Amino acid sequence: MKKPAPTLALGPVLYLWDGPKWRDFYFRIADEAPVSHVTVGETVCSKRLHFTEPYIADVIERLQTAGKTVRVVSLAIVTLERESQYVRSLIRDSGHIVEANDLSALRLLNGRPHAVGPLVNVYNVAAARVLAARGATSICLPPELPMRSVAQIVAGVPEVAFEVFSFGRVPLAISARCAHARSKGHTKDNCQFVCSEDPDGLSVDTLEHRPFLALNGVQTVSHTCQALVGELSDLALCGVSRFVLSPQDCDMVAVSRVYDDVLKHHIDVEDAMSRLHQIYPGVPLSNGFHHGQVGAAWIAHTKSVSLGAEI
Repeated sequence: MKKPAPTLALGPVLYLWDGPKWRDFYFRIADEAPVSHVTVGETVCSKRLHFTEPYIADVIERLQTAGKTVRVVSLAIVTLERESQYVRSLIRDSGHIVEANDLSALRLLNGRPHAVGPLVNVYNVAAARVLAARGATSICLPPELPMRSVAQIVAGVPEVAFEVFSFGRVPLAISARCAHARSKGHTKDNCQFVCSEDPDGLSVDTLEHRPFLALNGVQTVSHTCQALVGELSDLALCGVSRFVLSPQDCDMVAVSRVYDDVLKHHIDVEDAMSRLHQIYPGVPLSNGFHHGQVGAAWIAHTKSVSLGAEI
């Protein structure tokens, strides 16, 4: 049976934005962005929860009223009892599909419908089949997977809706320690929420003073922004259901419209790239992972990738 045309999804905000900014961001997404699914909540650091919790009920209501499918996200790393209790209550009481981003949440979700986020390593068909058997109805594949792997996994588990991380700084690692706080002279326990000073991450340079990565609290993300606009057609042909846009500190409604215009063949890839550079200036775009190259690389899109090759 032919799958429906792919749609756009919005991932959770990974950075620390103050509560009103976070709320207003999602209100505008609800009213203006051509996305079908929106994931909300905190996945990076539990200490940030009090910034957004006063607004999350209103955000979810606004998104649902606008016809969006809402998911709530689990923490990506659980190290404290209060964090364990938070994840348990989220799964027990939220009333929404939960996107799991670590294995402890997957254990609690066993047997009930849920989503699997991009921070869970799903690198082959066997892993995807196990997750599907345990209740996963959608899986966002890790952003470092090349196209050939994506195609084989999607073909091997047709009952799952697969998503691909298609825009945003790539989440690379997460730690129990906070390098972001340490870089500004604080400890994790007394961080004073200095990550809020960098709403798009704190740049990390090499010894040659070249931007390399970015710190986001306890998380490390890429310096470049993965942008798979030139690859949407190939991904759609291989059966990907949704393209995930990860919120950055730029006009994400405009970003979603660029991707929507490409999907609807209203603009070509060159026009899309030009618009993305204007919307998100100063951050290089990349697609190297998708082509099996260095992640920070930009590979010009010239032809479809062969789907029959081995991983």
